[in-house]
Amino acid sequence: MSLDGRVAIVTGAGGGLGRAEALELARHGASVVVGDIDPDTAGDTAAAVEQLGGKAVAVTGDVGERETTDALLAAATERLGGLDVVVNNAGLVRDKMLFNLTDDDWDTVLRVHLRGHFLLCRGALQHWRGESKAHGGPVYGRIVNTSSEAFLSGPAGQANYGAAKAGITSLTVSTARAGGRYGVRANAICPRARTAMTAGTFGTDAPPGVDPLSTGHVAPLVAYLAAPASDAINGQVFVVHGGHVALLRPPSIDRDFVTGGDFWTVAELDDRLGRHFEAYDTDPPGRMFSASDVLELGQPGQETC
Repeated sequence: MSLDGRVAIVTGAGGGLGRAEALELARHGASVVVGDIDPDTAGDTAAAVEQLGGKAVAVTGDVGERETTDALLAAATERLGGLDVVVNNAGLVRDKMLFNLTDDDWDTVLRVHLRGHFLLCRGALQHWRGESKAHGGPVYGRIVNTSSEAFLSGPAGQANYGAAKAGITSLTVSTARAGGRYGVRANAICPRARTAMTAGTFGTDAPPGVDPLSTGHVAPLVAYLAAPASDAINGQVFVVHGGHVALLRPPSIDRDFVTGGDFWTVAELDDRLGRHFEAYDTDPPGRMFSASDVLELGQPGQETC
């Protein structure tokens, strides 16, 4: 489980979930490049890592910009001596109903979340691929990306966020496939955590006792996925909060309709699909391509193991 001698990059690490992840990695021995758009909060987290006995470098910048990726990678490889772990966490929200979204609302969320993940995944994979070729074998590389249950449920007020998180999920699997031969493991988490970004959804006041939305429920999974012990886990998606770590199953085919002739006709489609969905819409009502049941995770009696 040890990360002694490992170097990690964590984006959005100035506060909230990213800070908790950076500190958890440091507790397990990693040196940390603390990325954040705010120099003050990045510096605070870097100082907290050093108080734990670790090494840290703060890098300020917008993760949607290539220059920030280059600075993060340079800080890891040149100032801390290598790169072993990438945690893509930085993000923001611009929540509105789809008909009220502006071009900028869409572009900003996609740029920070999806482009930000892409830039650092690509840069890290290029680095590890080069190292693998130089050494003639697999290297050590771990990527933990941050998706969201929003990609599963398609929330009406988060079309931009949900689309970005769906893209991150697909990007994670592609990264896992492309990097596997070089020793890289890439996985995604869908966390629920009470942070500044989620204040509008979860509020800011924690309940008495253990907060099910504490970042403390999420950070240990990130540290585990970054550790050598997780080598067998690749291309997976986990929902994590409140003591639960739920491994998601990929979508499956509900029903395969096959034409009775050489080609479909509109009339046959109406007969086959139309009759199916007339019944489909009543049980359960309004059923869509949506894994809304995942949003009920944590209810009593749901534990499977």
